[in-house]
Amino acid sequence: MSQRVASVETEKQHKPEPQPRRRRRRIQILPYALITPLMIFIVGLALVPAGFTVIQSFFTVNPMDPPTRFSGLDNFTSLLNDATILSSASNTVIYLVVGVLVSTVLGIFMAVILHRNFRGRSIVIAVMILPWALPGVVEGLVWGGIYDPNSGLLNSVLSSLHLIDHYQVFVGQDHLLTIILIELVQVWQMTPLSALLILAVLQVIPSELYEAARIDGCSTWKAFCRITLPLARAGIAIAMVQASVATLNVFDQPYVLNGAASNGASIMMQAYFISFQNLNFGQGYALSLLITIVTMAISLLVVRTVYRKVEF
Repeated sequence: MSQRVASVETEKQHKPEPQPRRRRRRIQILPYALITPLMIFIVGLALVPAGFTVIQSFFTVNPMDPPTRFSGLDNFTSLLNDATILSSASNTVIYLVVGVLVSTVLGIFMAVILHRNFRGRSIVIAVMILPWALPGVVEGLVWGGIYDPNSGLLNSVLSSLHLIDHYQVFVGQDHLLTIILIELVQVWQMTPLSALLILAVLQVIPSELYEAARIDGCSTWKAFCRITLPLARAGIAIAMVQASVATLNVFDQPYVLNGAASNGASIMMQAYFISFQNLNFGQGYALSLLITIVTMAISLLVVRTVYRKVEF
């Protein structure tokens, strides 16, 4: 009996004292209090405008044709039957293919180089990120000077190399060349971010894998194909998604370099023209909704195709 009493007293001594209810409630409320400002910000600046866009896309919203009234799918059918919209959509497809492929390939190449330790590596990374940090309008102005038909750097270099016998107009003449030259400006902006995303994944790959491959007689190219690329697919997928989103929403570069010309207009430019020049906000909302759906579908397709979960 005495042993049982002693054991009970020992358990009472080691049993932690219950915390005050107010303190436990404060600990439970703290995480929610910390994320509340972010949730308010997301709801106010993202979800509310998105819901408003979805609703208004089914209405005729035009200050030149009042009142606002329900129109069903008329906005969407009008857009799909508009030759200008279809032409801009085809331009955007070319922007998408060129932009994603070139920025991803260059991003992988730059990430592999930056993965090696060399003197001045941090400085190179800092300088490399500058194009991504610049606004699209500034980039358009800078490259507009390069493409300038009268005193541009591109004409000067090609003329000095005797590749052309006179200065030429590059942007605005040939349809495909115009799109490629405009998209190269956006590639110049997107590639640094793609390189950093892929570099972050490369730094996680264990160096022992490369050492084992080298001992087994694997060449540098085979190690790149069989170790680097498969294990970096997560970073490559994220880089391709961000490039796809940026390209599908390209506006600044084509507008600054080529104006409102149809041979280089993107689908986002048409959303701007419809909404703020034609004042047909209903169709503008509908086109924005279609762009959002296409962007989400392409991003999901890229993730499902490229992304693979890797465990070391």
